[in-house]
Amino acid sequence: MEISSYKTVFANDNTVTKDWLVVDAENKVLGRLASEVAKIIRGKNKPNFTPHVDCGDNVIVINAEKVKLTGKKWTDKVYVRHTGYPGGQRFRTPLQVKQKNPRGLVEMAVKGMLPKNRLGSALFRNLYVYAGPEHPHQAQQPKEINL
Repeated sequence: MEISSYKTVFANDNTVTKDWLVVDAENKVLGRLASEVAKIIRGKNKPNFTPHVDCGDNVIVINAEKVKLTGKKWTDKVYVRHTGYPGGQRFRTPLQVKQKNPRGLVEMAVKGMLPKNRLGSALFRNLYVYAGPEHPHQAQQPKEINL
């Protein structure tokens, strides 16, 4: 009886190839855009995905201020945070977040879909969000992808 032996191959820092990708967020629904971007940053779209390694690509999101929310979420959805002091609960709607920081909605949505550990912090540094259509990463020759 012949037994085939296969060796599991794990990606590491030496074998990972990281590309630069541009995503246009204009008229895209926030959650659907964020989930796809989080998958790309994590590397789940690659055949050599390894859970404990940063094997994803660098993603540039442009036109973040033109992202859409469905229904009445602009006014009814609430983001809650706590200052750490008694009575320190703070509430903001997506409209307030967008007025203060046009990139904030996309950053918050993607960050919430990444792991909550040191790897997640490292992966979040591979995301570059810009409110308008311009970005300073032309030297990396990013490829435009359509989600």
